Amino acid sequence: MTTEDHQKFRRLLDRAQQLRPTPTAVAHPCDPASIESAVEAAKLRVIEPILVGPSDKIRQAATDAGVDISPFHLVDAEHSHDAARKAVALVREGKAEAVMKGSLHTDELMAAVVARDTGLRTARRISHCFIMDVPGHADALVITDAAVNIAPTLKDKVSIVQNAIDLVHAMGVTDVRVAILSAMETVNPDVPSTIEAAALCKMADRGQITGAVLDGPLALDNAISPEAARIKNIASPVAGRANVLVVPDLEAGNMLAKSLSFLAGADAAGIVLGARVPVVLTSRADALLTRLASCAVAALVAEDRRRRLGGTIQ
Repeated sequence: MTTEDHQKFRRLLDRAQQLRPTPTAVAHPCDPASIESAVEAAKLRVIEPILVGPSDKIRQAATDAGVDISPFHLVDAEHSHDAARKAVALVREGKAEAVMKGSLHTDELMAAVVARDTGLRTARRISHCFIMDVPGHADALVITDAAVNIAPTLKDKVSIVQNAIDLVHAMGVTDVRVAILSAMETVNPDVPSTIEAAALCKMADRGQITGAVLDGPLALDNAISPEAARIKNIASPVAGRANVLVVPDLEAGNMLAKSLSFLAGADAAGIVLGARVPVVLTSRADALLTRLASCAVAALVAEDRRRRLGGTIQ
């Protein structure tokens, strides 16, 4: 490991530490990894955790992890489903500005988030972003959607793209360059993703998607490699320089993100957007720094929402 490793994630943490800690409902932190993540993020003053779950299990997890949870508010819940519901309720009550997944299934947490009457829905489609710290690549790469929307429609992709653009702005990047990926860089009526890519770009031209420059369809190589874009004679502000990669569907996104992780040694922070507050999705297999980076991203998004809404989260 060199001094260059993880610098993109460390910059996100540094930026988040300039803000006040974000009150965060941590749903069912009942294993050492999830309780450690919450406590370490609190030590860095990135989040202010509210621990939601069976009290005895949370205390046992803290003992197993060797961490002190006495400074934090604990909300008792019967089980993981109840913890998810109560974590979401804390947001609706104005007591939390982010939600963080603990040791429960993602589906359990997201079911509470998207519940029609008691959840955190907005007019936007909910979507997931991976923020990839790829060794040797100058900028963080955002990949969307690789975890929530299985086969998004063109309408869904408008929200998916806008969610990612808003995320990158919240991360402090002003020059957002979005590549709409397909298997080729030309519009082919036999390949629906190329037609949708062209439509999204035209929607951006008409102001239906804002805050970024879009180009597509682009193949992965000419989206991120200036040399590949040059060889293909693709002249655009995005080709070869994309910092947001919009994939055709969940399968493509999942394979792209995991390829970068397992073949290129990348780390992947994860966040769900489009709800009233950011939702941190971490895996127990993630390195601690990756889990902390996910918390940092949520804090940055929460601050951006406060700024847009005049200091409130409603």
